[in-house]
Amino acid sequence: MKKLLALTILALIASISTASAAYKVGLLSDLTGPTSSVGGPYADGIKAYVGWLNDSGGIDGEPVELIQVDYAYNVQQALAAYKRFTSSGIVAMQGWGTGDTEALVKFVAKDKIPVFSASYSAHLMDPAKAPYNFTAAPDYSTQGRAGLKYLRETWKEERAPKLAFVFPDNPYGSVPIPAMKEYAAELGFEIVGQENVDLKAIDATPQLLSLKKVGPDFVWTGGTTPSTAVIMKDAQKLGMTCTFLTNIWSSDENIFKLGGEAANGHFGLQGGVIYGQDVPGMALIRELTKDEPQMTHYVRGFVSAMVMCEGMKMAKAKGEVTGESIKDALETMRDFDPEGLAPAISYFADDHRPNLSVNITAFKDGKLEFVKTETLERKKEWLGH
Repeated sequence: MKKLLALTILALIASISTASAAYKVGLLSDLTGPTSSVGGPYADGIKAYVGWLNDSGGIDGEPVELIQVDYAYNVQQALAAYKRFTSSGIVAMQGWGTGDTEALVKFVAKDKIPVFSASYSAHLMDPAKAPYNFTAAPDYSTQGRAGLKYLRETWKEERAPKLAFVFPDNPYGSVPIPAMKEYAAELGFEIVGQENVDLKAIDATPQLLSLKKVGPDFVWTGGTTPSTAVIMKDAQKLGMTCTFLTNIWSSDENIFKLGGEAANGHFGLQGGVIYGQDVPGMALIRELTKDEPQMTHYVRGFVSAMVMCEGMKMAKAKGEVTGESIKDALETMRDFDPEGLAPAISYFADDHRPNLSVNITAFKDGKLEFVKTETLERKKEWLGH
């Protein structure tokens, strides 16, 4: 009888353990730091998808448990958060900024933890340098090249268009500039200058006065929406007539709240769709958000979680879900369609670029308007650059 009772208790403990098992995922977020205006919505998108997935049965019956840490865009705090994540037994991680993602590359490779970051630095997509890093949107260099291609193709004058660059003096801002300058020269742009504007800037007049002297037709801005709004408003005050091309973090719905009329007439780059856009996956997002419009960053966070979880499902179908098995599964992913919320995604063992497709958006009448998807060739020489 005692032996039977002991076996019953052990079986009960095992069933409880199995029922409460969860695949733990670290979620590194900037909720209070200099990129919190976009970090918050992105994290909300991740949590929304994971919440829906768990309500729908999780990964073959097992839930995904997010462990979120607000690191306020501080690399040291990110390293501390990573220690907490690994001690909790995570199998994957949703990361954030460039500085912290780069600082963690060697650690996640050693620990075999696949990371989906919101940093789209090109070298992070080269498995030879960052074997456990993934993203659900194309790298900053690809984005910039696609934007330049669109501007050049729609340029009507016979002379070469003049191009300038404005970006923060940090890894995030500077990383795509060499690649963009190289491609701009190849396309026939005349590069006339560059300036640095901090993410926390409240005035960009000195930098823009310097640029005004060289008369650029187009100006690349690689900051965040608040700093871009400052740049656009100051450019308008100075009577500049250039068109701005903003990167993926500088163009969202808040640009009109912060930049007003000065924001109209420019272009932005996105790795996903705009809220409300007519694609199959938008129905679920609208349901989860009760038709309350969300920023484009929310949609990308949603897609990032979707792709990560698809990799977990693929790993589960073959056996145990571990960091290594998730990575191996992701590298066999081909043309995964995130319900139209982003272009189809493929990863390879020697190339972690998800795609080379960038959505061009126009800033028109106080709204973001989808223009077209610009797709580039998957050139080997562009990998990591």
